[in-house]
Amino acid sequence: MIGWGLRILVALGLLGSAWVHWVVWEDWARYDDEVGPMFLVNVGAGVVIAVAVLAWRGHWLPELAAVAFGAATLAAYVLSLTVGFFGVEEQFRTDEEVWGVITEVGCVLFGLALLALRFNVPRRGARERQGARA
Repeated sequence: MIGWGLRILVALGLLGSAWVHWVVWEDWARYDDEVGPMFLVNVGAGVVIAVAVLAWRGHWLPELAAVAFGAATLAAYVLSLTVGFFGVEEQFRTDEEVWGVITEVGCVLFGLALLALRFNVPRRGARERQGARA
């Protein structure tokens, strides 16, 4: 049950990020020949990965893709806030920027939690107790 909840949260993060990038593309990015196509790739990738996370439960690859998607998108945004990203310099003032960060952090955090659940990463204390029984 926890796994499905995490899957839904990851998918919502991916779809939310895709929606934000679509709105920004509609607003101004479609007029930028450098980053405009990247925004559309982000829209498509977010939707495809969200479907994969929900439909392809037998493998860890969609979950890893969700984490990588969120991390790469956040990295590009941080670059746009600091040194610029292909000439785009953001200032973290719009609702789209706030929601973009929230959804992408969700992709990373919930995706990592889903991966940890999949691989059943035990806590340190659990490993020590397990070793004591052997």
